[in-house]
Amino acid sequence: MKMKLYTTLWTDDKISQTVSEPAMTDEAKEARPVEMMVVNVYPQVMYQTVEGFGGAMTEAAGYALSKLSPEDRKAAVDAYFGKDGIGSTLIRTHIDSCDFSLGMYTAVEDPVSDPEFTTFTLDRDRKYIIPAIKDAMAASDKPLSVLLSPWSPPAAWKTPPMKIVVGANAPEMIRKNLPKGDSDEGNRCWGGHLMPEHYGDWARYMVKYIQAYLDEGIPVKWVSVQNEEAAATPWDSCQWTAEEVKVFVRDHLYPEMLKAGLIGKVGIYVWDHNKERIFERACGTLDEKTRPMVEGVAFHWYSGDHFDAVRMTHEAFPEKKLMFSEGCVEYSISAGQSEISFGQRYAHDIIGNLNAGMNRFIDWNMYLDEVGGPNHVHNYCGAPIMLDGKGSFEKKVSYYYIGHFSKYIQPGATRIGTSCYTDKLEVTAARNPDGSIALIVLNRSDAEIPYNIRIQGELCQLKAAPNSISTAIITD
Repeated sequence: MKMKLYTTLWTDDKISQTVSEPAMTDEAKEARPVEMMVVNVYPQVMYQTVEGFGGAMTEAAGYALSKLSPEDRKAAVDAYFGKDGIGSTLIRTHIDSCDFSLGMYTAVEDPVSDPEFTTFTLDRDRKYIIPAIKDAMAASDKPLSVLLSPWSPPAAWKTPPMKIVVGANAPEMIRKNLPKGDSDEGNRCWGGHLMPEHYGDWARYMVKYIQAYLDEGIPVKWVSVQNEEAAATPWDSCQWTAEEVKVFVRDHLYPEMLKAGLIGKVGIYVWDHNKERIFERACGTLDEKTRPMVEGVAFHWYSGDHFDAVRMTHEAFPEKKLMFSEGCVEYSISAGQSEISFGQRYAHDIIGNLNAGMNRFIDWNMYLDEVGGPNHVHNYCGAPIMLDGKGSFEKKVSYYYIGHFSKYIQPGATRIGTSCYTDKLEVTAARNPDGSIALIVLNRSDAEIPYNIRIQGELCQLKAAPNSISTAIITD
């Protein structure tokens, strides 16, 4: 076997990358069996298909791209999707506005006076979002797939949001966006529920949005029922119980998509929220009627690792696709942390999710401006590529760490078995459609850690440098 080793290092607060070709030896020729410091790789032990990696093209991301020169814009798009980029093939964007929009908007200005949606328009999306997605499609030599997610139905169709009480030390973005009074009707923010009498209207609206994107030539493959089903946030949001989602999918969204000829072309995803409740929500939403209607379960990372919850969901619903649909570095809670910690957080979560059964990974904003926006409620976050404030852009550590997966695990790869001698190394592996094996090894510690790769009777002795991530590509 042959190996090529790609390593990203963090030293002196700087990123560096190396490529080497370590020699592999025949284990049978060793003087005694190698038992210590082993990372085993088992190509014959096969798990789920890994279908791709990507990120979100929000209005904020598209706007950030629009601020670059044509040359830099192309370079930024190519960094993800070009032949020398990191191999992204998945994109998420929003139905109507989200927090990472320049402001709140809907495709139908007043659905109450226009129940047939005759004024529906994608003019807002055509300004920043659709051109950016089309740039990505033009740059990629692989087919792209798009997930559409709504943050809130039109405000007039929702119940008033819950009463919010916060202390004087609450973040400014929350205090400035509190609902006004006990019944702040007509508000896209702070949750509230879709009124049952408008379930059919919202299903028709979502289908119209999906079809409009398809008519624009955008390859929409999935739609989630709601971004963060349980959240009541100071930005666009709507709360759903598991029973409400079940009724909406069963009696409204699925039939409306079936009538439009979208079933079999666009898959429905539920939950689209944090991992700590993914198992309960899947169990509460998927019954004998809705289970065949739903393609999969989407999840986020903001409540912690919860890899076992992902694994239990995979085991309980093995036919369902599991899609990581959002994660980012929130500046409101990560002040003072280093760039390397952000990159390591991504790698740790991707490895844990892959080993628990994840099929797809979609990061949050691919691009943001130099302050982590724009965001209409000042909920600023980091992105793998950010403007530098001087008219150009900067690739952050997270970009390189995500690339260790998206660049080397090809769409259609199969995760394979691994075992590792120490919890100081985090490991996952996949066999690619071309037969090569990608083995990712993460070292989040400040110490060098030795390890021996052992695969099908061959060995390779290596050392994981402090604060490093490596991808070994192993071929026959």
